Amino acid sequence: MAKSSGKAAFKDTVAAYDRLRKDIIGGKFAPVYLLMGEEGYFIDSIAGLLADKVLTDEEKPFNQITVYGKDTDEGTIINYARQMPMMGRYEVIIVREAQSLRKPEQLSLYTAAPAPTTILVLCFKGKSIDKRTQLYKHISQKGEVLESVRPRDYEISSWLGDFVRSKGCSIDARALAMLTDHLGTDIAKISNEIGKLLTYLPEGTKCITAQHIEDNIGISKDFNNFELTKAISEKNMARAMLIADHFRNNPKDNPLTVTISALFTHFQRIFILNYKRWEAKHKNMPMPSDAELSALLKLPNPFFLNEYKQAATAYPNKKVFAILGLLRDYDMRSKGIGGGTADNGELLRELLLKIFLA
Repeated sequence: MAKSSGKAAFKDTVAAYDRLRKDIIGGKFAPVYLLMGEEGYFIDSIAGLLADKVLTDEEKPFNQITVYGKDTDEGTIINYARQMPMMGRYEVIIVREAQSLRKPEQLSLYTAAPAPTTILVLCFKGKSIDKRTQLYKHISQKGEVLESVRPRDYEISSWLGDFVRSKGCSIDARALAMLTDHLGTDIAKISNEIGKLLTYLPEGTKCITAQHIEDNIGISKDFNNFELTKAISEKNMARAMLIADHFRNNPKDNPLTVTISALFTHFQRIFILNYKRWEAKHKNMPMPSDAELSALLKLPNPFFLNEYKQAATAYPNKKVFAILGLLRDYDMRSKGIGGGTADNGELLRELLLKIFLA
């Protein structure tokens, strides 16, 4: 049974999710599942898997009940959970939006001694319950707890690569960067887009490329934040301005706040790489290996390290400090703070000019 202590990390969520999926597919079920946290994808996926796998299609009309926290109460859930299954081994009770229950702690009256013939699934989506409560303690001892944590920017690429491989395919580094740049850390949206993409690809396709992403999802392989930071790293002003013009003509797909955030991360990484080089030169400290640098910079893929090595040579930290200041200033201006009448397209062009002249 699951034991949980302290604050979960995204990698803990993925490990617990993978284990629960394997158990459920293998027919190993717990009497109570507590699925909770901010990332709804894993909660919905495990609840959906239980709804699909525990009972046969013939058993579901008699022994599977789905209720919603805002439309039910704790007493009703307990009564359902204490019922005996009809013509089957299990009764499955799925409580969606359990975070809307008025007094969820009352469910501990049932979880203290859950029925062996009932599988109770509690979905606290967008919220976690207090780990000091009896409800949490009962379930962590007698059932399974999945604490669903949202990934950070640098964690999503690794998960996405594994997700695509689980579908019998692979994805190249550029296509991966395009997806994460455009969709951020929204796992539900990413998994949905990948699911649709795989149905569109020609039979026998083994690797998703940037061209596949552009053709089937509509994300430009040539005009995105990944290509913009690459142009800046290469000091290619003409290319950067061309991308800025595309962003200006497609503002909904390329919000300035997201672009500034990508640029800020880009120059933070350049700063770290420059500092490590300075330490190696002036403090006789060993230069980290490429693998260590990739981890230190939290790169989505080690493939991008050479770009940062090139960029660090072009942008010493004296320039990086000035550029980080510019990014903070333009971030405020993009949010309407600091005056001025320039639209976001003009702001981006101004910002890029100042970066190249820094």
